[in-house]
Amino acid sequence: MKAVDLMTPKVITIGPDATIAEAARMMLDNRISGMPVVDAAGHVLGLISEGDLLHRAEIGTARHRSWWLRLLSGGTEPPEDFIKSHAGKVRDVMTPNVITVDESALPDEIVRVLETRRIKRVPVVRNGRLIGIISRANLLRALVSVASEPPPTAADDRELYERVFSAAKELAWDPRAHDAIVVRNGIVHLWGFVSTESQRDAIRVAAEEVPGVKGVENNIQVVDPVESGAWGGII
Repeated sequence: MKAVDLMTPKVITIGPDATIAEAARMMLDNRISGMPVVDAAGHVLGLISEGDLLHRAEIGTARHRSWWLRLLSGGTEPPEDFIKSHAGKVRDVMTPNVITVDESALPDEIVRVLETRRIKRVPVVRNGRLIGIISRANLLRALVSVASEPPPTAADDRELYERVFSAAKELAWDPRAHDAIVVRNGIVHLWGFVSTESQRDAIRVAAEEVPGVKGVENNIQVVDPVESGAWGGII
């Protein structure tokens, strides 16, 4: 899946010269908490959200700095705060320089952008023009659709053994972490040694994710590698 497959294509947008009242009304009418600001060609100029409209002079919620901050600034209101609370156009209160992702971006890249930037949604662009938007909810919908897919047809025990062995080998912090893998009638029996409980669980999860596995019996033991110098030969 790529961004173009995950995104919501119909995006509510607004122009930079729209009024603050128009932006607020559009959010309320469409039940959204934010929207991209685009020019006539569809290029993303910024993003305006509910947070940009919270501190307004009209409703008495403009920021008021503490007396000592006012003293340090000469008693004047910071220009940024004044603009946010008094400007009448979207272009003056929007968040500029918005991060976007290309339509070919993969899910891990999208998640990385959302997490590192601490944002809930990211616009999707094609040749610099807005074509959609991806939110955390889009990723959850993708997860549900994939997780709901019917399981593949069952494989024989030998094939399952090869798959489980490969999956466990990818996670093996020590080769003895998968000393013995036995598959009987689709049930995987894991044997071996690891140094932490989380390593033991990770190998179990890797086995459970192998298509065709009906169940996993995890007999891997957690031991202290310092105290156990005789792992070799123990199965």
